[in-house]
Amino acid sequence: MSEFDELAQRYIATWNETDPAARRRAVDELYAEDARYVDPLAVVEGREAIAATIGAVQGQFPGCRFRLVGPVDGHHDQARFTWELGPDRAQATIVGFDVAVIDGHGRLQTVLGFLDKVPAA
Repeated sequence: MSEFDELAQRYIATWNETDPAARRRAVDELYAEDARYVDPLAVVEGREAIAATIGAVQGQFPGCRFRLVGPVDGHHDQARFTWELGPDRAQATIVGFDVAVIDGHGRLQTVLGFLDKVPAA
């Protein structure tokens, strides 16, 4: 497994962590202190805000889990990967991809998220 694969696996695991204290520890280990997360629905800065955003998404989609889809592509200090969100063993409700920029210490500095499939309103 490459460094980028491992990073993406840890990222997805953090988004699936439902225990708030364990999720915060995972965020603290994975993200730079001044990390930034941006997607079409949220712009947050700092570990506390990122952990809170993950918790809010879990509250909005109870019983759903994130899964990596396809290979992780990376070079230099950036990686991109596709993910999906949905119930276990069921078709995904949401599909997107993220571009993650890594700092000089191997932590996520910036994550830019894109949504490719979302539920109809």
